[in-house]
Amino acid sequence: MKLIITRPSADAVPLAAKLEGLGHRCIILPLLDIIARQDVAVPAKTYQAICLTSANAILHGLALPPLHATAVLCVGPQSAAAATAKGFLNVSAHGGDVAGLSAWITDHLKPKDGPLLYLSGATTSGDLEGRLMRAGFSVDRLITYDAVAASPSDMAQALQVADGVLLYSPRTAMLWREQVEKMSGHQHMSGIMHYCLSPAVAAKLPSDWKQRIAPKPDETAMLALLEPTSFDRT
Repeated sequence: MKLIITRPSADAVPLAAKLEGLGHRCIILPLLDIIARQDVAVPAKTYQAICLTSANAILHGLALPPLHATAVLCVGPQSAAAATAKGFLNVSAHGGDVAGLSAWITDHLKPKDGPLLYLSGATTSGDLEGRLMRAGFSVDRLITYDAVAASPSDMAQALQVADGVLLYSPRTAMLWREQVEKMSGHQHMSGIMHYCLSPAVAAKLPSDWKQRIAPKPDETAMLALLEPTSFDRT
């Protein structure tokens, strides 16, 4: 199949290599640009855990060695891999989405054992901070990057030839829909399958657009949805 990858460039390139190794052809069409914030300072506190819902939150310019022994609780395998690559020693993934991670934390940690450090982008989905604070935890949210909407110049051409598009977040799905509507591209949607990481992602798309939703919110499950290459329309 010919697949559109909507992830930011740093994530899209290795994903394209993986998919091309499986026999697919890829069009890299980032809908978000990741911009690291400068001079982000971590409060001088002892945290019982660091929370991650995005790999990008820990990859950009933070001086974190003093916290490398602190437990890092991640939403999924990609954020866990990023934390491990940054030198953290006690990394685990739980829940698969914000609701699942929040539930795991409230089931396994106690507010009296200390505050939580939540590293995130400026725009998030699921409100992990709010969920944890309502459960009685003290949460310091540190914004380490901005995800800025991009306007890909070759969107129109991609719509004409693509068999599928990979959508990893509700925001990306919303931006994809906006781009399609902006260029009146609805006529191409009958030939494009939307591979969605979760029901929350699919909910941002019109119900008449073809969709397949991963049975659990991780990349392995989503890529397992890909049709055989006989689906290729070119």
